[in-house]
This record gives sequence, structure tokens and C-alpha cells, in this order.
Amino acid sequence: MPLDETERSTQARAWRLTLLLVGVLTILRVVALFVTTLELYPDEAQYWLWSRHLDFGYFSKPPVIAWLIWATTGVGGDAEPWLRIGSPLINAGTALVTSRIATRLYGDERGGAWVGLVAAAFFSLMPGIQLSSVLITTDTPLLFFLALMIWACVALPHASPRARIWVAAGMGAALGMAFLSKYAAIYALASLGAHLFLSRDARRAWTPAMAVAFFATLFVVFAPNMIWNYQHHFATLEHTAANANWKAGKLFNPLELGLFLGSQFGVFGPVPFAVLGGGAILLAVRKRLAQADVLLLCFAIPPLVTVAAQAFVSRANANWAGAAYVAGSVLVAAWLLRWGARRWLIGGLALQALLAAVFLAWVINPRTVDAMGMSNSFKRARGWDQTVQAIIERSREEQALRGGLTAVAVDDRFLYNVAAYYGRDYFGTPAAPPLRMWVHEIAARNQAETEAPLDAALGRRALIASLEGTYRGKIQRDFATTSDLQIVRVRLDKKRSRRTDLFIAQGFRPVPRDPVTGLPPNASWRDPGASAK
Repeated sequence: MPLDETERSTQARAWRLTLLLVGVLTILRVVALFVTTLELYPDEAQYWLWSRHLDFGYFSKPPVIAWLIWATTGVGGDAEPWLRIGSPLINAGTALVTSRIATRLYGDERGGAWVGLVAAAFFSLMPGIQLSSVLITTDTPLLFFLALMIWACVALPHASPRARIWVAAGMGAALGMAFLSKYAAIYALASLGAHLFLSRDARRAWTPAMAVAFFATLFVVFAPNMIWNYQHHFATLEHTAANANWKAGKLFNPLELGLFLGSQFGVFGPVPFAVLGGGAILLAVRKRLAQADVLLLCFAIPPLVTVAAQAFVSRANANWAGAAYVAGSVLVAAWLLRWGARRWLIGGLALQALLAAVFLAWVINPRTVDAMGMSNSFKRARGWDQTVQAIIERSREEQALRGGLTAVAVDDRFLYNVAAYYGRDYFGTPAAPPLRMWVHEIAARNQAETEAPLDAALGRRALIASLEGTYRGKIQRDFATTSDLQIVRVRLDKKRSRRTDLFIAQGFRPVPRDPVTGLPPNASWRDPGASAK
């Protein structure tokens, strides 16, 4: 039904308010990046390492995250804010696309003029988005390209017959970029198939030529990563499959399922997740789902159900179902407006805004984290620079006074990543020994072990940095002699510190690894003085 002049005016006003809301939040988040004292998480440092050598794939992730960091650090340099700045900017784009999806689908319903604003607000204030806006993660570009795909899917029935082929091609390109961001994009294919199965109108909108355009562009965009995987023994796919961890322990874990479902109240927000789950069940039972509801549920349910099943048979991280929440934000906004649930809507947004304000305060002034007893949540973003500088100081001493070093070797991928980043002005210079990774198992289990393993030539006289002393005993067995132990402790907060054991090791001759387990003998050994990372 065409909109009258009043409705068009209201929609225009809502769009201006959406731009204002998203713009203000983005500015605040960018400012927070430039004033926070929180350091990089080790995974962020790893992504930065990847960005130094652009490729179509990496050991554990597809390439978009590295491309994004390459672009932003090319503009502003390698400091933490410029490494992360792509996240709040891309999240802003996703929020705006989410708003357009909502307006297209529900703009002619009761209160529909405001549905785009409400959907953008729920998405922008989602706790998971608050966190990802101050970190650089693969979920950020994934959600952006999934939102573009859903937007194209929504626009498809309204396009002219000639334009539909181009829209279908755009859907394929967006999905291909989503795959290049994170393999969780596979849910979108299942979602599209489910919608075509459930909706006769959706099937009628597609033609063979459109299907060819969709799959051809998807293949062209995604093929370089698959070629890279083939050339690297499918390293990324193997790593992704290994995360499932189905072989570890029992296959029925109701507690893990409960923890995962509970975590979604923290990822999406307490009110939105309750409305999404409750509304889907209620409307399905009453058979009152609109066609737009069915479309969006097809994009929201597969990630949630699949990851919930994964949690039940093994384990699942809270963010693994994040692909559900572009569609979920639109559904929650549309349903609350349709039901006239003004108190739930205002209460939900107010709670999300309060959480966003508290989180920004934590980021801008990390002392507030300590004051509120939440220090443990930020322990992996503290103390790395100081730890790395202690390693560099010891390395310089050995180089200058005691005959030099053939390598600096670490025993943990976290420590390797942050040493490469916070030691970027030292490692790689002529005065510094190469940074290497002690390989724990018979084969490499991460990119550091793959690309920079410690070998016999570099292990003649190495400075070993053992994070928390976890593998110190095993490392010592791999060398002819070890000496000069130094224990470095870096205070993280009033209760916690990070320990790193530094010692000299000479004559690298690794003990044989078990061909079945891949581990050295007595693999369960752990230094009793070790603590959490």
C-alpha cells in the first residue's frame, strides 16, 4: 500500500534520527579507542601480523580481517586505535543496513514508520556489538556482509524482472564476502534454502538465470580462498572443524547447552533475546507469522539451533551464533511495535543503553573496571607490552654481554602474537635475534608454529619465554642445557599477575613426540606455580 504524505514524513524523520543515533554512538566508540589504555587481545595481535602479508587465507581465519587492518593501519599507522577503528565504522554501516531492511519489510505496519530506528537501536546497543566495536574481530565484517545479503534478498521481489538478475548477483557477492570474513556465513545458505522451501512467493521470485547469477558470483568471490586452502592442505577448514571438538569428552552436555543459551542473553541483550525466543514460539504456535517474519526467522534460527546443538554435543562459544542477530534485531523491533508493547520496548532499549554506557566507561577509564570488580574480564587486554619489554630487555643483555642469541623462542601463541606486535620495533632489526615458536606437538597447531618454528640451527643458544611456566619442564627436556632462570611478574590488577619464565637454553634436540597423540611424553605435566593467562 503506498504511503501517504504524513507517513513518508514520519519515515524521513525516523531515518534522520537513525543517522543521528548511529553517528553519535560511532563517534563515542572511536573516541574510546583513542583514549583507552587497554592493550590488544592476543588474537587482535595475530590479525595484525596477518595484515603485514596480504593473502587469500590464513591458518585459522579467512582473509577479510587482515585486509581490513591493512587498510586502516595504512592510513593511521600501527597503533592500537588504528588497528581497531574498522570495527565501529563497519558496525555503523551494519546498523544502517539493518534499519533499511526493517523499513522495507515492516514500514507499512502499525508503527512501521519507526521500525527502522528501533531495529538499528537494538542492533547498535546489543552487548555483543558494544564489545566488537572496541575490538577487531571477524564477526564485524561477517555481520555487515550478511546484512547486505538480507537487504538484497528483501529487495528481490520488488525489483523489475531485468534488475532481479543483478540483485541476485549482488546477493552472491555479499555472501561470498561474508565467507571471506568467517565461515559462519554457511548459515546464510541454509537460511536461503529454508526460506525457499517454506515460501511459495520466494520460489516464484527466482528464475534459473537468477540462480546462476547468484552462485556464479558467490563462487568467483569465494574461490580464491578455497584455492588458498587447497594449496595449504585446507588449514583453515581443518582448524574450523577442530573447534567443534566433538571427540573431547562425552557427547551429551545439557550444562553446556544451558550455558550457551544463557550467554545469548548477554550477547543479544536480556529483553531482545527473550522477545526473539518467546515471540517465535508464540507466533508459530498461533500460526500468526507474517511472510516477513518467516523470512527473518529463516535467517535467525539456523545459527542459533546449530550452535545450540554444537554446545549440547561438545561446547560452543557465546559469539558463534552472532549471525542470527541482524535478522533478530529487525524481528524484535517489528514485533514490539506490532504488539504495542511500549513498556517492553522502552525498557529493553533503556537497559541496552545503560549497559552500553557502563561498558564505554570501562573502556575509557579501565580503573572503573577494577572498582566494580570486573577486572577478570579484561585481563587479556593488560600487561602484554610490559611483558614483551621484559623479554626484549633480557634479549639485549644477552646479545651485548654473554655471547649473543640464535633466537628468542616462546611456548604460547598468545605470547608470540603480542611479542610480534609490541616488539615490532625490535624483532626483525639487525640487532635482534629472530622470534620463534617452540612446537609443543608433533605437528603445528597454529600459524606461529607453522611459519616460525624453532629448529636446531636457531636453537643453539636461545632465550626461552615460557608463559606462566606452563611448559618449562618439557622445554628443558628438549635442550642439552638450560640456565639463568628469571621469573617476570606483571601486575594486571590488585589480585592478578601474569608470570613469564625467562631462561637460556642451548643445544636444541627435541625429544620424540608420540606418533598417536602428537604430544611429548608425560604431556599432562604442568608447573605447579603456573597461573591463568
